Amino acid sequence: MGGSTAPGAGRDHDTGRPRSGRRLREGDCPEIGDTGGVEPLLERPIGFAHRGARADAPENTLEAFSLALRLGATGLESDVWLTSDGVAVLDHDGLVRRGLRRYPIASVPRAELPPHIPTLAELYAECGTEFDLSLDIKDDAAGPVAVVVARDAGAEHRLWLCHDALDVLAGWRELSPGAKLVDSTRLRALKEGPERRAARHAELGIDAVNLHHSDWSAGLVTLWHRFDRYALGWDAQHDRTLDNLLSIGIDGVYSDHVGRMVEAIARWA
Repeated sequence: MGGSTAPGAGRDHDTGRPRSGRRLREGDCPEIGDTGGVEPLLERPIGFAHRGARADAPENTLEAFSLALRLGATGLESDVWLTSDGVAVLDHDGLVRRGLRRYPIASVPRAELPPHIPTLAELYAECGTEFDLSLDIKDDAAGPVAVVVARDAGAEHRLWLCHDALDVLAGWRELSPGAKLVDSTRLRALKEGPERRAARHAELGIDAVNLHHSDWSAGLVTLWHRFDRYALGWDAQHDRTLDNLLSIGIDGVYSDHVGRMVEAIARWA
């Protein structure tokens, strides 16, 4: 990623020990700049605009994505699907309405989709490539296509592919050495425990874990950083939530409220 340090740059290499495992509760008020001894892996956390600036514009549209970047987001987030003719498009639930019925995008050719649904190629054509792009892969076949589109645009190294199945993610590692692979999950789903999951990420070449903001603690961020894996937090909608995540060294946050997110990241820069 442009302007980013290498993974592990913020870790305590002298001791290798995890730092504080505290979680900031809703009543806590961390001081700006006090990360409790936890450093992010990046010089500056990525602010992913969830479905674009969806609090200010129609979600998953070129308008929303462009607005998010103008407001200062350093990353965009969306969901990617393949049309019946193999085009990668950006939409949340993968369904389109025709008359009174809704049909899967996979059954509709690109030319017959509503005009507000953009292709991934159109996103790059409209917005350029100077941002990180996080794509939730809802259709497994869309992963390899997204890599090709990003590669053609010269943006593969800033592509984050998110999925909830480790075997699917691992299968994409050889396909794209440059793209970031992200395990999107919840803490309660880690039946083997967080440390074993982080170790598995390192073994498989999976670059990051994306947990709900309520799952994160400073100790968990440090754990993934010990394995040189990125820690991402989603559903960060409020100032206190953003501050809590940033205070414990998170590497990226996802929010609908771009202005609020950008201001929070600036507070902790």
